[in-house]
Amino acid sequence: MYGKCGSPLDARSVFDKLPLRDLISWNAMIAAYGQNARGKEALDLFRQMQQEGMKPDGATFVCILGACLSPASLTAGKVIHASIVVSRFELDVVVGTALLNMYKKCGTPDDARNVFDNMRQRNVVTWTAMITAYCQNGNAKEALELFWQMQQQGVKPNNITFASVLGACASPTALTEGKVIHANILSWGLRSDTVKTALVNMYGKCGSLEDARSVFSKIYQRDVVCWTAMIAACVQNGHGEEALEFFGQMQRDGVKPNSTTFVSVVGAGACIASLTGAKVIHAKVVESGFDSDDVVQNSLVNMYGK
Repeated sequence: MYGKCGSPLDARSVFDKLPLRDLISWNAMIAAYGQNARGKEALDLFRQMQQEGMKPDGATFVCILGACLSPASLTAGKVIHASIVVSRFELDVVVGTALLNMYKKCGTPDDARNVFDNMRQRNVVTWTAMITAYCQNGNAKEALELFWQMQQQGVKPNNITFASVLGACASPTALTEGKVIHANILSWGLRSDTVKTALVNMYGKCGSLEDARSVFSKIYQRDVVCWTAMIAACVQNGHGEEALEFFGQMQRDGVKPNSTTFVSVVGAGACIASLTGAKVIHAKVVESGFDSDDVVQNSLVNMYGK
């Protein structure tokens, strides 16, 4: 409970007072550290449990892999991978997918692909994790190839799969591929707002603002991510005034902007190159409390420079 509530210290206090610790309690404590980005503590506890004679199971490995969140964790992740092989859990689809996700977060898609290729069983989560690993590391071609291979092997993509693979279509040269994927989404009957927002992002980056507007108009529950995607699409295509119109509409609809929204809004100010407009946007940034955000600050400097 404490781990999920963001209080690993309280969770550890309870754990330390347990007269007997079974595998479930060790796993829960490791998971609590992982859920709260306390990778070092999770790894220390993982080592301690083995020193005390407790043998990890599949759930333990899933929990500890979740604590390896960045390239700095790669060495530790590879040591855990070796332990998984020794413990003969590498063929478990859940553990294998967690291992693949670890390499994805550590920025080594080739290691992720090695795990993927050696898995005897793959589910939609596994395929999606590998596609996402490629997308996040700039391997768009490989992501798209894997996406079509997935369907050829009879695995139905889900909303997360589509949201991920659309990230591989991020330039005007990828517009045709993006439209094919859009048609594929419709053929599967998937109409989630998450996928539609990813389509808005894709069309914006591919230079097709008209398509982005069309998809956006069909989203009826628009959250801050959706609005920000539409504003960014306008900015990316040089439509600063329209971006500010969407920003105004967003606020009238009662949706609170976040720092990413303001980066795009400030970008719109740079597009219109109006000092008066820039000062209005700056005032809005200050009013919303994002003037101390480093990325927003850099955007403001760029806006005033233009």
